[in-house]
Amino acid sequence: MAVTQKLRDGAWRVVELITTPVVPADYLDVIAPLRNPTVLRARIDAVRPETANAVTLELRPGRGWQPHEPGQYVRLGVDVDGVRLWRAYSVSSAAGRRDGRFTVTVNAVADGVVSSYLLANARKGMLVHLDLPTGDFLLPAQRPAKTLFVTAGSGITPVMGMLRSALHELNDVVVVHSARTADDVVFGAELRDLAARGRIRLIERHTRADGRLKPADLGELVPDLFERETWACGPGDLLDGLQEHWADAGAGERLHVERFRPTVLVAGDGGTVTFEKSGLVAEAPGGRSILEAGEAAGQLMPAGCRMGICFKCVLPMREGIVRDMRDGTITTAAEVDGADVLIQTCVSAAAGPCRLDA
Repeated sequence: MAVTQKLRDGAWRVVELITTPVVPADYLDVIAPLRNPTVLRARIDAVRPETANAVTLELRPGRGWQPHEPGQYVRLGVDVDGVRLWRAYSVSSAAGRRDGRFTVTVNAVADGVVSSYLLANARKGMLVHLDLPTGDFLLPAQRPAKTLFVTAGSGITPVMGMLRSALHELNDVVVVHSARTADDVVFGAELRDLAARGRIRLIERHTRADGRLKPADLGELVPDLFERETWACGPGDLLDGLQEHWADAGAGERLHVERFRPTVLVAGDGGTVTFEKSGLVAEAPGGRSILEAGEAAGQLMPAGCRMGICFKCVLPMREGIVRDMRDGTITTAAEVDGADVLIQTCVSAAAGPCRLDA
């Protein structure tokens, strides 16, 4: 056995010499994309319809993944017409699954490019890019005695993650949810089953019949609402109204809200690249890689194959827009999303101003 192992080790070293500067492990990343902990991806293992306009994606993350906490979100990156777009989706599954998988639930959004793409094209086996879970829309370690969740539309998704993870630790739970019709309530069957079993008090509002949910309505629906620790997620106008309502009652500290605000970045040709740790700013023409532009300006840059295969040049982009010089794919990072996007500097050219964590 020892002789066999030595032969294998020797053969591997020979292959490494032949393929340098790209080592065999780099080629494995092409055929096994979930193995590389530096570039995080996930494979869709299942696609489950929730309503006519919502699907749940069960994702198997690759190496480098870190488990989420209930209420957090992840950013998914998908390539749509040559542009890599990132959108934030709350994790809707319970935390700590033994199989390591998690789910996000995608709702149709008017003029939503990514949601429309996933609803139409998500299939088992499809790869998506991934960021680590983040967000502070969380339950406290000391669970509240009385809890209220106020949600509308897709705002139910982080709350469902909380309920699936921690309902057994919560004693008095009210869920007020607004959707267009009863059929449009995402997780409707599960929520109604929890209510029927006395686990939660569920109040459904259907806008087609009842009109939009207003903060003033909650006083009648939940008479003790200001005594409850409250989590709210939904459209911005609803959240604005809730924050004002709670502040007027002197209970603003008991309201926790979750917002997602997309930032639109328009691709151009070249731009300035700011390396935040060193403070250096480099001009990067559209036809020159960020790696080359940074090195020319005196920035110390990690590098390897310089061909886009080994991923040794990867750096986090905090904000900006870049173009893949191989196929023109656009990748964006918006600071408001709260998470960096990893880019390969050797094959990425600036398509506008960029800020890198380097």
